[in-house]
Amino acid sequence: MKIKIEIAETLEEDEVLIRCRGLTPEVAAVQKAVSEVIGAAQKFVFYKGNTEYYLTLDEILFFETDGNSVCAHTRTDAYKAKYKLYELEETLPRFFMRVSKSTILNTNHIFSIDRNLTASSVVAFTGTHKQVYVSRYYYKPLISKLEEKRLHR
Repeated sequence: MKIKIEIAETLEEDEVLIRCRGLTPEVAAVQKAVSEVIGAAQKFVFYKGNTEYYLTLDEILFFETDGNSVCAHTRTDAYKAKYKLYELEETLPRFFMRVSKSTILNTNHIFSIDRNLTASSVVAFTGTHKQVYVSRYYYKPLISKLEEKRLHR
């Protein structure tokens, strides 16, 4: 596989083109990696009262249901999202993962996991007091995802 970068200062917007003979697993992995980088930097609209906030997905630690609404949590604050949790799960990049019926977390910001064999485990995040619970059902898939990320770095 060859990789070329062409600099065209006249372009209005950056463009990534993948030219291939067929959609191989390797090509699909490149496409997914590029999509995740773009998605992490893309701004999304969240709400707090009457104010709109524009945040990147990289700033979000986790999404959590709060009654009938979904909240997006950063290190210091929480914002309302106008999406259902299942809609977010379908559209978020791979570094987000559902860890309970009511929570999707950003695996890039996990600081520690306090494992509990008989109940939910607790995930702590870097640089904040916020924590989320991982149900026993999602614990092994989360550990597998973290191990996969560690091996592919």
